[in-house]
Amino acid sequence: MRSLILLGLVGFAAQLVDGSLGMAYGVTSTTLLLAVGTNAAAASATVHLAEIGTTLASGLAHWRFGNIDWKVVAKIGVPGALGAFAGATFLSSLSTETAAPIMSLILLALGLYVLIRFTAYGLPRGNLGKPLRKRFLAPLGLVAGFVDATGGGGWGPVGTPAILASGRIPPRKVIGSIDASEFLVALSASLGFLVGIGSENIDFAWVGVLLLGGVIAAPIAAWLVRHIPPRILGSAVGGVIVLTNVRTLLRSDWVEASGGVQTFAYLTIALLWAAAIAYSVREYRRDKASESVEAADAALAEGAPEEEAARA
Repeated sequence: MRSLILLGLVGFAAQLVDGSLGMAYGVTSTTLLLAVGTNAAAASATVHLAEIGTTLASGLAHWRFGNIDWKVVAKIGVPGALGAFAGATFLSSLSTETAAPIMSLILLALGLYVLIRFTAYGLPRGNLGKPLRKRFLAPLGLVAGFVDATGGGGWGPVGTPAILASGRIPPRKVIGSIDASEFLVALSASLGFLVGIGSENIDFAWVGVLLLGGVIAAPIAAWLVRHIPPRILGSAVGGVIVLTNVRTLLRSDWVEASGGVQTFAYLTIALLWAAAIAYSVREYRRDKASESVEAADAALAEGAPEEEAARA
């Protein structure tokens, strides 16, 4: 019972992050399932079955708050579903001993990408309003879907930063569109796993509590996306993913690191992680101060009274 409650809380926290940042539900949940010794394919299957419900709830919540660009959903969702089915059948064919370290490497790479991308660069906004073309979104969806199924997560970490980097649609619509299209990816990946490993290797009680936690968090996350600083959240989540998967790899048969090496690695990562969050907070505050100055200058240029400019 205790483990089910903890899984429900993980589902809630993971969806809160995913719905606010456009990534990390699958990566976070799968990382936890691997950490407690779950078979790699079963872990990814469990998470993707839960995501059928959480992504549907999240998509509806984002639609209600006006956070979705349906053209983006249509262009990226179908290729993503094809890639996810292929990734699920591929992972199902691997042995547990082979799949677990491979999945941790994929998750580690995604965690590093999220951590570095959001800490160092934040969110670009220079190309807002320009269209996103199918020749960009279709290959992106195919790759992201395949990585998502084989890594137990990756649709958001691959898709969200790539679209954000284009700077062509507002961040909240990137996040909402990625979350909405992920429903197709989760459904297709789940079908692939059911074909590849069958239902007997999946604990549906775990699926249920992950789903419940995520459904409760979905509308809260859709509201938070308008208020929470993605740069800071990205640094925080990226660090969690890196630390957890480094732990899995150091304890795997591939590495078998000594206790001293593990402790040194954890402390080093924790210090770098804390520094990344501190840097993101500083840069976020600097950007907000710069925006305030620019708004004040614009108000003065338009002839507004000095009191109104100061408030801007």
